[in-house]
Amino acid sequence: MLPALIGLATAAVATAAGYQSMAPTGQWYGQTFVAGARGSTQIALTYDDGPNDPHTLKLLEVLSKHDVRATFFMMGRYVRERPDVARAVAQAGHVIGNHTFTHPNLIFKSAAQTRRELVKCRQALQEAIGEHSNLFRPPFGGRRPATLRIARELGMQPVMWNVSGHDWEAPSADAIEKKIAGQIRGGDVILLHDGEHRAFGADRARTVIATDNLIRRYKDEGWKFVTVPEMSSGTGSS
Repeated sequence: MLPALIGLATAAVATAAGYQSMAPTGQWYGQTFVAGARGSTQIALTYDDGPNDPHTLKLLEVLSKHDVRATFFMMGRYVRERPDVARAVAQAGHVIGNHTFTHPNLIFKSAAQTRRELVKCRQALQEAIGEHSNLFRPPFGGRRPATLRIARELGMQPVMWNVSGHDWEAPSADAIEKKIAGQIRGGDVILLHDGEHRAFGADRARTVIATDNLIRRYKDEGWKFVTVPEMSSGTGSS
C-alpha cells in the first residue's frame, strides 16, 4: 500500500511541476510579473512574436488612433529581418521586450543555450532600436528555475500574463474579443500576437480588429490602457 501511495504522490508532484513550468501565473520556479492589482482599472496589452509585416504596422495605426501604448515582446531573428518595423514600434512610444532570438521552449534548453537566446535577441534589439526595456517573456511561457536565474543575471525582468485571447487559434476577431472579455477583472496583462514564431508574415488581421474593438469597449467603460512597466510601478493614465 505504501509504495503505491508514494508512487501516486510522486506522480502528482511531477504533474504539478510540469504544469507550473508552463502555467502563466505559476510561481513555483521563481517570481514573475503576471498582473497588476486585482480590481484596478488598468489593462496592459502585450503582443508576442513580432515584428511582423504588415500587421505590426496596422496594429500601430490602431493603437495610435486610440492614443494607447502597449508592450511588444519581439523575436531577435525577426528584428534582424525587419529592423525598420521594430524601429516604428519604438518610435511610436511602445515598450519593447525580449522574446528570445528563435522562440524555443526554454524548458528543454541548457543554461548556455538559454543565455545565448537572450543575449542574441538583446543584441538584435540594440542594433535596431538602441536602448529598450529589460522585460523578458519566455516563449510559450515555458521556464524552469535556471531560465529565470539566467534572465535575472542578465538584468531582465520576467513577464507573463493572466489573460489570453488565444488569437493564434481564434476563428474571428469577435471570438478573440469574447475570450478576453470573459477573463477581465482589472489589473490584467493580456497576451496577444502581432506575429507568428514559425514563419514571418503571419496573418494577424483578426488580432488587429479585436484590439480596436477591445480598446473602444473598455475605454468607453472607463478603463485605462497602460504598458507593463507602468502597471508594475503603479503609474499610467492613458
